[in-house]
Amino acid sequence: MREVFAEYRPSIVFHAAAYKHVALMEANAVEAIRNNALATRLVAELAGETAAGSFVLVSTDKAVDPATVMGASKALAELAIEAAASRHPQTAYAAVRFGNVLGSSGSVVPIFRRQIERGGPVTVTDERMTRYFMTIAEAVHLILRSGALAGQDASRTFVLDMGEPVKILDLAREMIELSGLEPGRDIEIDIIGARHGEKLDERLFNDWEQRGTTDAEKIFLAERPALAPRAIEAIFAEVAQLVEEGDADQLAHRVGDLMSGLRAPAAPGAKGANAAGAPAALVHSQVS
Repeated sequence: MREVFAEYRPSIVFHAAAYKHVALMEANAVEAIRNNALATRLVAELAGETAAGSFVLVSTDKAVDPATVMGASKALAELAIEAAASRHPQTAYAAVRFGNVLGSSGSVVPIFRRQIERGGPVTVTDERMTRYFMTIAEAVHLILRSGALAGQDASRTFVLDMGEPVKILDLAREMIELSGLEPGRDIEIDIIGARHGEKLDERLFNDWEQRGTTDAEKIFLAERPALAPRAIEAIFAEVAQLVEEGDADQLAHRVGDLMSGLRAPAAPGAKGANAAGAPAALVHSQVS
């Protein structure tokens, strides 16, 4: 990667490489963290070393209060670019956080379509489950626009206004009806239960983040105080060691603990929390 950056000297880097399938990442925690977190940190660092103008990370709503290895790996990726921004102020770093992209690889729509074509059943994990959806065109627009909006004072996390979340059960029924069939008569819908770590609802902002505005319509900022670069580096040093050792169970457990430390701040005003509710131990200070 260093040779690639040195030869081509990119002015803009769009980092979309990631493993995204939740169940596969639960079963392969070492590869999930190696690819989604450590490799992101590497590429972000090289972008800064070669003075790229901007670096845009494609993130996910699963990075918010992560409950799975995949979500935690992307939350770590967001931390990686934040740390890189503190070391390379000449490069504008940004993360783009959004939900499910309709028609993308592994998304629920092509899965439902294949199940309908086979005559069913259409499998829904939980009748209460909701998700945010966007089109491929909207996703591309958000990524490109965020690259233009990225500032050079600090890393920024952009979030698209995705409207109201959609009930997966309603989506399944509508797709069956759009195929000219009737749910429950022509095509059965089976409720199979949520998988490990799968949340009923996804969110786009952590509790300690504020929803800020941008000059672009329907693009918002997830704002919070900066985290201490030294603390982020300590997290990555520990995670990298566990990846090197290949201990998947210990890695998943430790990453879960690290994410809990970020997502479970003290009550506002309590010792150990800052004004925004973020964990005080990680807030950037003059001595960090």
